[in-house]
Amino acid sequence: MSDHDPEPSKPGLTYAQAGVSIASGDSLVERIKPAAAATARPGVMGGLGGFGALFDLAQAGFRDPVLVTGTDGVGTKLKIAIETGELGGVGVDLVAMCVNDLLCHGADPLIFLDYFATGVLRPDAAAQVIEGVARGCAEAGAALVGGETAEMPGLYHGDDFDLAGFCVGAVEREGLLPRPEIPVGAALIGLESDGAHSNGFSLIRRIVADQGLAWDAPAPFAPETRLGAALLRPTRIYVKPVLAALREPSLGASILGLAHITGGGLKENPGRALPPSRACEIDLGAWTRPPLFRWLAEAGGVAEEEMTKAFNCGLGMVLIVAKEAAPACAAFLTARGERAHMIGEVAPRGDDAPATRLLGAPA
Repeated sequence: MSDHDPEPSKPGLTYAQAGVSIASGDSLVERIKPAAAATARPGVMGGLGGFGALFDLAQAGFRDPVLVTGTDGVGTKLKIAIETGELGGVGVDLVAMCVNDLLCHGADPLIFLDYFATGVLRPDAAAQVIEGVARGCAEAGAALVGGETAEMPGLYHGDDFDLAGFCVGAVEREGLLPRPEIPVGAALIGLESDGAHSNGFSLIRRIVADQGLAWDAPAPFAPETRLGAALLRPTRIYVKPVLAALREPSLGASILGLAHITGGGLKENPGRALPPSRACEIDLGAWTRPPLFRWLAEAGGVAEEEMTKAFNCGLGMVLIVAKEAAPACAAFLTARGERAHMIGEVAPRGDDAPATRLLGAPA
């Protein structure tokens, strides 16, 4: 080669060589399109693939709507899903955490978007998660209209991934919750949870590690079930039965507020649905605390005060209902598959007093 001949060109780097596979992302989108399409509802305009999602509130039947939005994640419950390979349920968790929050304002969840972030996209694993999101959307009556799959090598390692969800709902202005006036004596109805839902899992994982338990060992609180599977039971979605109660002419106006029992547990959440002059008084003996929570308290030496701040303790949603309508409301929800308990009442709140007072001992 002469001094003037150009050197052979080196092959250029590709995005795939840097760790990001556009082809894998395209494959995932094609796989999840049927699951997303199955969640369609009146008001949705178009499908997956656009730069944004469109929704027609008038087509959905709203006259004077207030938009309600929410975002949430699944927390370190994801670590158990990743370590066990049981990925389908955390998609349901993601939806539940968002739509149950919107429900507390009386809102019908309309559209949902997910964000899935990982180091290396594994389409089969991602599809399991997002198909779970679609199942949750179908259960809540929300349309899965889009999302983002982010492949970020170097930021996430191994099989690790993270999830976030975003939901938009609407409620007619006159139906917005909580109601401005909530009287002393209003009843509290607790709806049972399906396990720990998606809160307190950093503490749960610490207790499991301290006990030296493997995820495939029998669960100490449910020996017929593997520990990992028992803890991964998806968060319960309360949307359809509670919205049915809100739309029932004989009951709707009697439902004064709702509280989703998430981070902060029973200690912190019910009071969020009350005006500053009111407090919730909850009788801890009004329902039977599930074996999971009794085991966590005993195995971890967790004090009762901490239990009620870290966990839902068996109740995932609390309704505040006019006293005279409470029995009918509880019966209505029970007939639609909920496990409802009369757990207390609204009381006056003094200066510097807590918004939730927990009375008695757990059953």
